[in-house]
Order: sequence, then C-alpha cells, then structure tokens
Amino acid sequence: MTPVHFTFSTTFILGLMGLALHRTHLLSALLCLEGMMLSLYVALSLWTLQLDSINLSPSPMLLLAFSACEASAGLALLVATSRTHGSDQMKALNILQC
Repeated sequence: MTPVHFTFSTTFILGLMGLALHRTHLLSALLCLEGMMLSLYVALSLWTLQLDSINLSPSPMLLLAFSACEASAGLALLVATSRTHGSDQMKALNILQC
C-alpha cells in the first residue's frame, strides 16, 4: 500500500470512527460525514488519474454532486431540529416523539 492510499484510507476510517464514537452533536456528525466524502472524492480522483481512463472521469464530479446534496439536506435537518428542539444535541432527538 502506497503512502497516498494509506493516508486516504486513514482519513476515511478516522471520519467513520468520529461518526460512530462522538455522537453528541448533530453538527459533529455532519462534519464527520463531510470528511468521509472528501476523502472518497480525493481518492476517486486520484484513482481515475492513475488509471488514465476517460470513462471514469465523470465519477468524482458525480460523487461531489451527491456530497453537496447530502450536505444541504444535513444542514436543513440541523436547522429544523435546532428550531424545534432548541439544540443540536443527539440526546435531545427522540425518534418516538413526533
């Protein structure tokens, strides 16, 4: 495994561990998701450059578009929950309450 691959694998795993272990605020969960998507974007971009394939060149841009949609949906949920519950703490969110 090259150092570049190790770096992007480590950043993805660190984002995943942050998402799994630090679940206190919704904003921190969204930041961990964005870190994971950023590492996937850079890794996919480098992978398409290494393969030198024209067929795979739209893949990083498609991933970036989905990441932007995910970020906007996450921020909309953050605003909605902070307005209804008063904070973005995950323990204040209860699925059973409507």
